[in-house]
Amino acid sequence: MSFVATARIPTASASKYLQQVCKHWEHTLPVSFDKDHGQITFAKDARGADWPADAVVTLDAEADTLVCTITASAEGQRDGLKGALERHIDRFAFREVPLAYNWTDA
Repeated sequence: MSFVATARIPTASASKYLQQVCKHWEHTLPVSFDKDHGQITFAKDARGADWPADAVVTLDAEADTLVCTITASAEGQRDGLKGALERHIDRFAFREVPLAYNWTDA
C-alpha cells in the first residue's frame, strides 16, 4: 500500500528550489534531477539510514509552481517527509517564506 501526498507551492523560483533540495540530499540519498524534475529516494537501506520504509519524493518545476509529491510505504513516513521537505524548501526560500504548502493526501 502506498501513502501519497502532493503539494502545489506557488513560487517563481520553482526550478531553483528543486535543484537546491536535490543537491542537498544527493550527498546522502539516491537522487536524480534536472532543472524541471527531480527524484529523491528514501530507501530503507540508504547509507545506513534507519528509515522505517521506502519512500520517493518527486519535485516538478512549473512556470510559477513547485509540485512536490511524496509516495511512501508508511503513513507516518509520508507525514514526516512533509515536514522535512517544507523545512528544507523554506531554508532555501528564506526570501519568500512563508510559502503555502497545501498538501493533498491520496
